[in-house]
Amino acid sequence: MPRPRTSPILLIATLLLAAIPFAQAQVRAWSIDPVHTRVVFAVDHAGFSKSLGTFSGVDGVIHFDPRDLASARLDVRIPVASLELGDARWNAATLARNLLDAERHPEARFVSSRVEVLDGQRAVVHGQLTLRGVAREVALETTINAVKRHPMPPFRRTAGFSATTTLRRSDFGIDAWRSMIGDEVELRIEAEATLARGDAASVAADTASTGDVVEADTAAADEAAATPADEDDADDTP
Repeated sequence: MPRPRTSPILLIATLLLAAIPFAQAQVRAWSIDPVHTRVVFAVDHAGFSKSLGTFSGVDGVIHFDPRDLASARLDVRIPVASLELGDARWNAATLARNLLDAERHPEARFVSSRVEVLDGQRAVVHGQLTLRGVAREVALETTINAVKRHPMPPFRRTAGFSATTTLRRSDFGIDAWRSMIGDEVELRIEAEATLARGDAASVAADTASTGDVVEADTAAADEAAATPADEDDADDTP
């Protein structure tokens, strides 16, 4: 009895369908952009007001697929000495041993453990924050603002995030000046991360289904041929 012949078209279609899950799950490394990333904190100042400060120079990597937020993971380091309160004396006092102890603990580090997806744009990133040598579980309420090709040279594919959380400094052994400095510290993080050009070149179209704010655009071909005229592209509207 003759063996049934497999249609070449059917075979190709089967292979293409089998490849779809792999095309849809592309977790890539995105490098934190220290210029456009800041950690802003607010803490009570003796009941008079909330003092505001920032940390900069953030370094780290986010492994991230805009279409599969649950698979995201990140490892971020913050140089404690980058603290800025707007006054040199207050900076020095806050970095001293009885508070942040920056000399012995020069960096804070956050490593994610899981991502709780709320919708296409929002998630709670759970992980461990190590500060002043003490590690505590922290949950960051995170919003993905945009994932698209940056409108300025070198036109790298960029992801933007905003995140908030509230800590107790006493949980990290920072308990000096209780009458002057509140225990509760509000954190706001504004961050951008860029996809390496090599990763972008391996993708024909790295689309994102995260609502109207997170726009779909062509990654590799457009980025390789990008010129300043591309700033007017519809997909790259700021």
